[in-house]
Amino acid sequence: MDIKPDIEGFMHDRFGLFLHWGCYSQLGKGEWNMFFERTPAEEYAKLAASFEPKSFDPRQWARTAKEAGMRYMVLTARHHDGFCLFDSKVSDFTSVKCSPGHRDYVAEYVEACREFGLKAGLYYSEMDWRFPGYFNYKTDKASAEAMRRQCHDQVLELMSSYGKIDILWYDGLWLAHDPGTDAVESPAFWRGKELNDRVRRLQPHIVINNRLGDPADFDTPEGAIRPPKDRTRPWECCKTMTHGWGYYGGPDVFARSSAGVIKDLIDCVSDNGNYLVNVGVTPDGRLPDSAVRTLHEVGAWLKINGESIYGAGSIDFQNDHYAWTRKENIYYFHMYSYPLDGRKVFPLMDAKIKNISIPGSDRKLKVEYASNHRIVISDLPSAPPLLPFLTLKIEFESPPMKISEDANNRAAWLVGMA
Repeated sequence: MDIKPDIEGFMHDRFGLFLHWGCYSQLGKGEWNMFFERTPAEEYAKLAASFEPKSFDPRQWARTAKEAGMRYMVLTARHHDGFCLFDSKVSDFTSVKCSPGHRDYVAEYVEACREFGLKAGLYYSEMDWRFPGYFNYKTDKASAEAMRRQCHDQVLELMSSYGKIDILWYDGLWLAHDPGTDAVESPAFWRGKELNDRVRRLQPHIVINNRLGDPADFDTPEGAIRPPKDRTRPWECCKTMTHGWGYYGGPDVFARSSAGVIKDLIDCVSDNGNYLVNVGVTPDGRLPDSAVRTLHEVGAWLKINGESIYGAGSIDFQNDHYAWTRKENIYYFHMYSYPLDGRKVFPLMDAKIKNISIPGSDRKLKVEYASNHRIVISDLPSAPPLLPFLTLKIEFESPPMKISEDANNRAAWLVGMA
């Protein structure tokens, strides 16, 4: 069997939609509600019996993601509460066995991904609060081992029941919520490498994240754009664009703007990373209207500027990658602020511009070269073709280089001698 994770294709895609949804969504208090309120397992299980999302429509999710310019989705097949959105032979706490509709929501989600040409990703939490052994893993070894067996069995069920799955997204490595276990104890406990080897035999092209104690294929910084120290290591930043990861009731005063989402996407790509943006799905199975509007705006911008994102990565002529992306010999600069004088100046650049344009516009720009190795771009329009950001598409005559200032005379630029 040719086991070859499609990490190149995954990193080319750059942009995905994260979906947190489960029986906890009914409370509008986020996905950690069971633990935060210390709800006993038997009482919490009643949520499964009332979980009947009347408006569940994975095609709406997929259509919205597609129109937003996303290339893949990741759904929480099971979160830390142990409730499964799929049928499982090793658990009765599932939507198929406990909920009124007896539906396999994972199956319907995967089908929608395929219909809209999106890669299908599944999130799976290895930890399960319902097992006392999760918290007392040193003393209640039988419960802890039962939890691990459930994890391995359910992951293999997911990998063998729905055809091709493109992304496996683990979460919950730590034991007893102790991050101090992440380095040694948790990886040894979960036996992630052993499980992932079995996964790859079922899904030879799948890409797997690093949250089961096995480095696998890519890193997953959460809530912040933090590239790995190893600049060759694939990575994906996940952030939520709503109040929390799971659904919260009431007006979402913390919702991200389309400008914020686009800037995060650019910043990830500028450091060779992907961006997975989360939406908490409503109790009845829909994406919130505000999130749909925001993602529509993101998609409109990407229709014009997507060439600077998909398959693009970091620049090579300076350590500061801020606002820059590159695809082969084409460089893109994204203007997060707008100069009132209609000029953009790149100082300390040893380069000549062969071609420069603005995606979405036929406006001709003027290029001049000035002292201190400045490249001066002028005649910029009064507004970008589409808000929020204007993109400069630049082809240089030869690879650009950054000029290093004289360490013995940092003030040389004051007289034009930098």
